[in-house]
Amino acid sequence: MNSKLASLFEKYEQRIVGQSFNLKLLLSSILAGGHVLIEGVPGTGKTQMVKTLASLLGGEYNRIQFTPDLLPSDITGSTIYNMKEGSFQTLKGPIFTNVLLADEINRTPAKTQAALLEAMEEKQVTIQGETYPLSDMFFVVATQNPIEFEGTYPLPEAQQDRFLFKLLIDFPTFEDEKQVLKQVLENEMNSSLEQILDRETFLQIRHEIEKITLSDSVLDYIMQLVRRTRETDSIQFGASTRAAISIGRAGRAWAYLSGRDYVTPDDIKIVAKPSLRHRIQLSPHVELEGATVDQIIEELVGATPVPR
Repeated sequence: MNSKLASLFEKYEQRIVGQSFNLKLLLSSILAGGHVLIEGVPGTGKTQMVKTLASLLGGEYNRIQFTPDLLPSDITGSTIYNMKEGSFQTLKGPIFTNVLLADEINRTPAKTQAALLEAMEEKQVTIQGETYPLSDMFFVVATQNPIEFEGTYPLPEAQQDRFLFKLLIDFPTFEDEKQVLKQVLENEMNSSLEQILDRETFLQIRHEIEKITLSDSVLDYIMQLVRRTRETDSIQFGASTRAAISIGRAGRAWAYLSGRDYVTPDDIKIVAKPSLRHRIQLSPHVELEGATVDQIIEELVGATPVPR
């Protein structure tokens, strides 16, 4: 692993306690050029997790609180007429940043949610017919609350598929939660964080990740795993080709963070669950039996032969 990247992750773990695995997945996603959907109850540090990463990367950070009355132009920007100069002027929205936190994304209607689609997939935004490129370091983290559904608009499958990972944030252990409490009460969370990675180093690391070896046997393993989601009776709608691409990209980033220049089947096993849990839909009879998406994915991974 790059020494600066190792230092960044160490600082990240010190600031965000008890979430080491999710922090590594979040960092893997941004290095792979993907976006993340985070699900967790309020007060579990989701916003702090994203804001801290932005500070360590030295990137610009914006947060949008999604509400039922939020308009697409509130995200992308709009064009206004400047009477003083007698011309139209484009006001860019908060999406023009490096790290964007879309907080409680399921609280806004589908039309506004869709305003993120072009930006997430094409890295560009169209305002009044004019197209504007986004930064080559652009990363969206969207959050949603799993326990409160009144007044919410579930994300369409097409939009969920745009996220590389879906992470589940749970409450920390007793000792970890005590450490968080200590940090907050002693104002350690308010102390400033130094930028560790500059833009050039970040892009260089991303380029190195693209060169990580992904052998034919590992590609076959990914394809078998994804195709099994379409063939089992437990799943009503299986994963798409984009899911297979996401697993491959995520596997490369995870291998890089693990200090290797090649992807192993174990890397694929690790990233399979966060890559697939938001891309498949269980059959009704399986849901009635109380099975979860994660349990079904674990069963599929266990039943898929591992290449030698």
